[in-house]
Amino acid sequence: MTDTASPAAAQPTGPLAGLLVLDLSRILAGPTATQLLGDLGADVIKIERYGVGDDTRRWGPPFLIDKDGNETAESAYYFCGNRNKRSLSLDLAKDEGRDIVRRIAAKADFAIENFKRGGAARLGLGYEELAAINPRLIYASITGYGQTGPLADHAGYDFMAQGRGGIMSITGDSDENGGQPTKVGMAIADVMTGMYASNAILAALHARTVTGRGQHIDLALFDSQLAALINQGTAYLMTGETPIRRGNGHPTIVPYTTFAASDGSFILAIGNDAQFAKFCGAAGEPGLADDPRFATNAARVRHRALIEKEVARIVATRTRAQWIALLAPLGVPVGPINTVEEAFEEPQAHARGARVTHDHPLSADGKAYTIGNPIKYSETPVDYRRRPPLRGEHSREVLAEHLGMHDAEIDRLVAAGVVDCGDGAPA
Repeated sequence: MTDTASPAAAQPTGPLAGLLVLDLSRILAGPTATQLLGDLGADVIKIERYGVGDDTRRWGPPFLIDKDGNETAESAYYFCGNRNKRSLSLDLAKDEGRDIVRRIAAKADFAIENFKRGGAARLGLGYEELAAINPRLIYASITGYGQTGPLADHAGYDFMAQGRGGIMSITGDSDENGGQPTKVGMAIADVMTGMYASNAILAALHARTVTGRGQHIDLALFDSQLAALINQGTAYLMTGETPIRRGNGHPTIVPYTTFAASDGSFILAIGNDAQFAKFCGAAGEPGLADDPRFATNAARVRHRALIEKEVARIVATRTRAQWIALLAPLGVPVGPINTVEEAFEEPQAHARGARVTHDHPLSADGKAYTIGNPIKYSETPVDYRRRPPLRGEHSREVLAEHLGMHDAEIDRLVAAGVVDCGDGAPA
């Protein structure tokens, strides 16, 4: 089993080693993108609000528990998107705080911000201002609704994007079963926007090798959520028919849902006619595969209620474990419905390094955990050099390394309330 331990600030091995990221984002969409860039080897400087830090530090419980059994200021929510970063905490209301950001931007390859539209520009930190300093800068702005359109000035929240972007209307049980529109159980709009952002940034990096210039990237939670509708959204565009909620059922593949075995529910995801025939044979009902109402997927979709009733009758005769043991060797997609705990304890999850163990100075047992990156490179592996930082933990280090500041100058900025070295960080 290969759950992963993180070394202490080792040299990056990923493909983006040597690139510098100015991270002006907070909450989740931007931090998701910058954590991925950090995992891939980039040096990510996370700018945190003086004395406060990222909003998600307070989004708990759960919080990391210290050696005295007390909650720290490190929440699980903050941990999920801030690995492989260094924290520089500044007061951007002060001229010298903004000047520090500009000086870092002059050296940076990428900048990411998620102020409301125009917020970064009002601080003198917008794309136009920073690109004038560094024309090679690739600058991504993440907002709720983008830089244009009638909702451009509205604040962006994942829940609102899920609602306005249509995904809630197709998530949850059907009206017939008493269901209602339901948000996805994690911040899917934020995470998808972060994924689109990282893709866009890397494509712009390639473009820069051709043109020598950076560019501005405009990303929105709403746009990303619409794009994430994928087949459901395309089906609407093709037919004009509004997709409906089907619970765990698939709109165009049947039987492809959860079924109740004799001891509880499991997943049966039959994706083609050959798999359906194998299921029917293993279940002792080969005639179902020959019935013209069920012989093809298109026929099964048209007779969804009938075939699902038949499958429900059949699977109720055995336990979940029996069905999995019977069908999996035949190549029929079948599996459990794990809790989060069970998912992380799957042997496959251990083998793939799904849990990363970090040393942490505040933790009761000296350890903290994040979720492993799913990317597996053959030549330039992802690494886990840094645990999620304490607020302002690296303020001195970053100012000395990137801006050449001496202790006396940093001390003056700390005394002036421009630079925050954070709780638990060197003062």
